[in-house]
Amino acid sequence: QVQLVESGGGLVQAGGSLRLSCAASGRTFSTCVMGWFRQAPGKEREFVAGISASGGNTNDADSVKGRFTISRDNAKNTVYLQMSSLKPEDTAVYYCAVDTDRRWPILVRATAYNYWGQGTQVTVSS
Repeated sequence: QVQLVESGGGLVQAGGSLRLSCAASGRTFSTCVMGWFRQAPGKEREFVAGISASGGNTNDADSVKGRFTISRDNAKNTVYLQMSSLKPEDTAVYYCAVDTDRRWPILVRATAYNYWGQGTQVTVSS
């Protein structure tokens, strides 16, 4: 049974940093694209960042370029999202997801991802 468990969310002031983690279990994830999405109240779920199976390629949404960095440790079946220079508009529930159909490319549509975590709340105060 595939499980994705996010952690690391919380309340932070604007300009601060947080590091999200997503621990995966239930299958081999080193052959899969993994991604982070977020959903703010009243808004659709949006792509934040993705990383190829090997970790050699990443894709970031324009809204987070230069501020967020996705990485993975395949030995630990874990993907990370380092978030810096946080803004109030980054406030959302952040979800980890896995695309078991491909090692690459990194797709941005949510429907490409087969499994999802339960989400972790990130709140950025102004």
